[in-house]
Amino acid sequence: MHRIFLLSPAHCGGERARIVTRPEASFALARQLRAPEGAPLGEVFQFMSGLYFRGKLAYARAFARPPDGVPGVLVITPNRGLVEPDTHVTLDAIRAFARTDVHESVASYRRPLEKDARKLAATAGSSCELVLLGSIATGKYVAVLQAAFNERLCFPADFVGRGDMSRGGLLLRAVRAATELRYVPVAGAIRHGARPAKLAPLPRASRAARGSGADGSVPTDDA
Repeated sequence: MHRIFLLSPAHCGGERARIVTRPEASFALARQLRAPEGAPLGEVFQFMSGLYFRGKLAYARAFARPPDGVPGVLVITPNRGLVEPDTHVTLDAIRAFARTDVHESVASYRRPLEKDARKLAATAGSSCELVLLGSIATGKYVAVLQAAFNERLCFPADFVGRGDMSRGGLLLRAVRAATELRYVPVAGAIRHGARPAKLAPLPRASRAARGSGADGSVPTDDA
């Protein structure tokens, strides 16, 4: 079966966002973001969110199986609908993201996402599964996406009951083991559950490789 992954966005108004958008920030990603060509959206969101977005992006890239001519990984944005993670964004774009509330009742967020989701539903075809790597506990993603994809919208069953950090760790472990998670349709799914047992620590090399950012912290503030 063909499969496309939809990644929830990083929170663009948090402390990590303020770090990378500071005019005096001198590290490479901040300088690239200030340049006219901007920086890749995936890299910017990884810096802002840390482990969770890093896990989502690595997992999606490892297991996407899109139809010909259709992107296998798309990122939900606050006001630009679905965007490929390698698309460059500027400092102005990130600031505009931060001003937009990610909620299904906000038209500037919902309308671009609705438009792109309908287009994707048509181009991907009826045999393609759309997997949301993000929260299904609220309607901010599900309400819009399910209207376009209906029963084709799925999520990893093991996400239920886990927080952002645990989800990120789970996804990175799946990539390391080359083992795909089990997906279930969002429609009719149990969206809340008991917290599962803690994951075993990643090997030391893997913890170092996750590249938590300039100050060494690992935030968990996805939108």
